Amino acid sequence: MPKTDLPKDVQDFLATFPKTESVDAFVLDLAGTALGKRYPVAEIGKLCSGGFAFPEAVFTLDVTGDCCDPQGIGFSDGDPDGLGKMVPGSLAPVPWADEPTAQCLIDLRRVDGAPIWYDPRVVLRKVVDCLHADGWQPVTAVELEFFLIDPLRDDAGAPQPPKSPTTGRPSTVRKVYGMEKLEDFSAVLRAIDRACAAQNIPTSVVSSEFAPGQFELNLHHVDDPVTAADHACLLRRCVRAVARQHGFDATFLPKPYIDMTGSGLHAHVSVLNEAGGNIFDDANDPDETVIRQAIAGMQATMAEAMAFFSPGINGFRRFEANYCVPVTTDWGYDNRSVAFRIPAARGAAKRIEHRVAGADANPHLVLACVLAGLHHGLKNRLAVSSDPHPGNAGYKMARDIPFKIWDALDRLADAPVLGSYLGQDYLTLYRDIKQAEFNALLDAPLRREFDWYL
Repeated sequence: MPKTDLPKDVQDFLATFPKTESVDAFVLDLAGTALGKRYPVAEIGKLCSGGFAFPEAVFTLDVTGDCCDPQGIGFSDGDPDGLGKMVPGSLAPVPWADEPTAQCLIDLRRVDGAPIWYDPRVVLRKVVDCLHADGWQPVTAVELEFFLIDPLRDDAGAPQPPKSPTTGRPSTVRKVYGMEKLEDFSAVLRAIDRACAAQNIPTSVVSSEFAPGQFELNLHHVDDPVTAADHACLLRRCVRAVARQHGFDATFLPKPYIDMTGSGLHAHVSVLNEAGGNIFDDANDPDETVIRQAIAGMQATMAEAMAFFSPGINGFRRFEANYCVPVTTDWGYDNRSVAFRIPAARGAAKRIEHRVAGADANPHLVLACVLAGLHHGLKNRLAVSSDPHPGNAGYKMARDIPFKIWDALDRLADAPVLGSYLGQDYLTLYRDIKQAEFNALLDAPLRREFDWYL
């Protein structure tokens, strides 16, 4: 394709980065990670015109990359290719690459142009369309916590805290919001910020969290939840790559250290009406009827959605009483012990912070579940199941929420609300994939089996 026939944003990119040699084109899989191909830049026209051929079953792969042939997708259907096209505006440089490289997201579809119904981006778009049909525009942002860890594991294969760039000794600083920890790891944090800026990932505040080497990065709010989820996936890719350049590993594993706090994915959401006003704004909702309806919907769907909020066995280790993680369906004002928090910001910035998901969850599926609950509450004018909690809501774990992966997967077999939004076929597909992954994990003997039974 002649350069003059390329989309304007691609022409501008190539003019700005004329030494680009290759383009990494990828989709985002069930784990929210990048899977794709590397093209020479001379063939970038294929990516713009829908010439990217890739197996449709990529969206059914488990966290290891295996396909269990769920619902006959992958092997039984002959593993057909779809055709993909560059997502407009996603072309960006790759600052950590050894040679001048670009990357772009791909929208993969059936060869006839139909969306692939089990693509997580399509699942989220389906829920967003429900809100649009009622004149509501969701505005979302994601906060992600992560750990910098030492590249070497201990004798049991477990992660270890990173060595301080200042002292050369393993980091022991646990202070949340501690400036010392930010200063100690400032070089890698600055590099992450610069790489995100180069890739148009709208990061905002970085803060140190409770555990050694643990940090949180905030993303700016955007009025397209699919884009917000894309930003979160690209941020995780960026953090891991830049950390490696600086001699660390980075992990979004929710609970890498059993005796320390875990990492979450917090979703912030507000809703605009057709006039562009925030429906949660006190000027539009003086009695807080609307925001409480939205929270009520989230309360009603939390148990159904736990397998999406915590997609692996490790994530369920986060859920402990008195451990800075939601273990009930409580809500409250500026209260970090509840599942659904109304932050201190008011007026046009008033919003709900959904605090349940782990940092390894698929951002598209998390936002799909959050928005499904929100719409369910608004549409049916639900009432919250409790008063705002004034203190520690996490002193005791709720009995009606599945806090084990096998129980959470079982709930997907009977999830009437989520099934009506995400599709019961998708819930079944997801459950089959994750159940097969969990069974495969247990196929090999665990170290504790030998300690206990040998």
